[in-house]
Amino acid sequence: MVKKNEISKLGRQDWIDLGLRVIAESGIEAVRVEPLAKLLDVTKGSFYWHFKNRDELLEAILHDWVSRETDSIIEKVEVAGGDASAKLLHLFELAIQDDGQVENAIRAWAVNDSKVAAVINQVDQRRLDYTKDLFLEVGFTPFEAMVRARMAYYSLIGEYMLGTRTNQSDRLAEVRLEHIILTRLH
Repeated sequence: MVKKNEISKLGRQDWIDLGLRVIAESGIEAVRVEPLAKLLDVTKGSFYWHFKNRDELLEAILHDWVSRETDSIIEKVEVAGGDASAKLLHLFELAIQDDGQVENAIRAWAVNDSKVAAVINQVDQRRLDYTKDLFLEVGFTPFEAMVRARMAYYSLIGEYMLGTRTNQSDRLAEVRLEHIILTRLH
């Protein structure tokens, strides 16, 4: 908890991080200024120091999610380097580190918000395009690469939505087998 006399140390990112946590635990409707301020043990004035209103916070939360769960992951894969097959394996391994709670909450939010739905569509397309491009580099035709990208991506998103997660070591073994299956050329 942040004490009222530590407001100067409380930054914009603290509000965004808490907003993401609250979305994951309780959904978008629970992201309200007063309850968040209470959780941080600060006044609402601290919120308004960083944001004009709740909508600005929600926009910042959405932008942060895109950055963390798409841009940052692609960047990590590219920085790690290797050939396309190695990048795919690294991508799969990074993807399963997330429990999917924020992803599910953002997708639930998108059901009733067309702006969020548009962002989700862009995120899905960017993730699919990146994955497809890696499969193309492995040597698959454009059609085969897209089918493989969709299989990998839809499997992960479906796993998040269904909540069917095995323990991390089993999941790592599974994703490594999926990688072998999906990258095997004819």
